[in-house]
Amino acid sequence: MSKGIFITVEGGEGAGKTSVLDKIEIQLESEGYEVVRTREPGGIRIAEQIRTVILDISHTEMDSRTEALLYAAARRQHLVEKVIPALKEGKIVLCDRFLDSSLAYQGHARGIGFEEVKSINEFAIEGHLPDLTLFFDVDPKTGLTRIQKDDEREVNRLDQEKLDFHERVREGYFKVMDVYPDRITIINANQTIEDVYQDAKKEIQRFMGRKFSD
Repeated sequence: MSKGIFITVEGGEGAGKTSVLDKIEIQLESEGYEVVRTREPGGIRIAEQIRTVILDISHTEMDSRTEALLYAAARRQHLVEKVIPALKEGKIVLCDRFLDSSLAYQGHARGIGFEEVKSINEFAIEGHLPDLTLFFDVDPKTGLTRIQKDDEREVNRLDQEKLDFHERVREGYFKVMDVYPDRITIINANQTIEDVYQDAKKEIQRFMGRKFSD
């Protein structure tokens, strides 16, 4: 494998992304693949510091465009410092969130404008899109109920948003799927974590089989 594979996982709050990525990482490593696990915003020192600013629950006065620009800035540094080097080394990069989150959350749910957020992120990523994106589609009510029951979960500023915001996020993801239908696969995340993992694993195996046979 001369070039790595960039796989991202997307979804609303409480979709189970982290738990499923834990299992996928273990599975791929057991099959002999070199895996780099990361997240957005974050993954590297500078981006983690930006993450702290974005998600701080006391930053209630943050402007929506400021939020979108901070996400794009964190994404740029994370991409050039961690993701691209790993892909050049032929590794599989598993990333919790990427471009699609900004389009769904800031572009659609915040109402900034889908194309406006797409534009600033295109500047940030310079054409480096994921090879495969798994969208964990969870009913917003179900997702919020899950995070309220999870005492170990990081509490962030987005958790304070009302249900209608999270419903708009879900709408935003479907809009993203219309733009990038070839790389995004939907996974029913209303199921148990094990069932979501099994569905996600099948999609990754299917994609990698096709990828390596090309």
